[in-house]
Amino acid sequence: MEKQLKVAVIGLRFGMSHIEGAMACGAQIAAICDSNAEHLRFAGERYAIPEEKLFTDYMEIVSDPAIDVVAVAVPDQLHRQIACDLLRAGKHVLCEKPLALTRADAEAIVRAADVSGSRLMVGQICRYTPAFEKAKALIDSGTIGEVYFIESEYAHDYMYLVDTWRADPDRHGVIGGGCHAVDLIRWLVGDPQEVFAYGMHKLLPQVAYDDATIAIMKFDDNTAGKVFVSTGCKRDYTMRTVVYGTKGTIICDNTSPTMTLFTAGENGMAGAPQIIDVEVNNHNAAKEFEAFADAILGNRPVLTDAREGAKTVAVCRAIVESSETGRIVKPDYTF
Repeated sequence: MEKQLKVAVIGLRFGMSHIEGAMACGAQIAAICDSNAEHLRFAGERYAIPEEKLFTDYMEIVSDPAIDVVAVAVPDQLHRQIACDLLRAGKHVLCEKPLALTRADAEAIVRAADVSGSRLMVGQICRYTPAFEKAKALIDSGTIGEVYFIESEYAHDYMYLVDTWRADPDRHGVIGGGCHAVDLIRWLVGDPQEVFAYGMHKLLPQVAYDDATIAIMKFDDNTAGKVFVSTGCKRDYTMRTVVYGTKGTIICDNTSPTMTLFTAGENGMAGAPQIIDVEVNNHNAAKEFEAFADAILGNRPVLTDAREGAKTVAVCRAIVESSETGRIVKPDYTF
């Protein structure tokens, strides 16, 4: 890294990985912030951050001209205010996914990023997961031909995770967690033009929103997709993803050391599956920060900028609207 970026992290319950990711890239941790004094003290001791750089008020970071980059890892409901304050102060912002829970908040962050001239990156971490990176490379190389169907799932049992901020009605499971699967298929295939969804609520009585949702997506006349989100499922966490092409099929997830590739032979039939070894790293914070730092220092565009994050929110909100109304919904990508 040509210049040593000075980085701050706000929100330490989920921000520890951002500290480690930045440190792995040679950045200096200039400050950390959390409203919980215990979390703050623990992180300070763990990463040898001086006491005078531990804050409970994020405005201390906003007002510090020495800080270049800030990772925002607070509850989703707080993204808009904090991200906009940081952008207005000229900070580059790495905002955890989802960018926002509502369209109005997403639009406000996009506007703030446009006006500020600073860079905002949304932490859509699946784009840095080794198996999904390999799947993207196989698709782009034409190995499996033209994609005609893709499915991804976000299966994660929230039973032990449901607390006050996760139970917020605006933080529907599709938006808060399912945005991973939605963003992944957008990256692999493109933007769905229509969605239709069904929702179920049988597993998490603590929340008002559906705890399982299935969404069918139409990308164009010859490409379709499916996203399944379950935040109360009784199984281990996974984001199993399958991509079907005219010449082959990819089966992968973010927690297994292998992925499977089928390709068609000269007779058009699928041959024996190819088992591909991959690193298991489903929260590759170091590579994510490296990509952001390279964009900042090299004056290059950010892959998952504010608009890209807002588009993922738009698809998630379309899924929720469809499940609530029983109608086909066209995501609005005009940000």
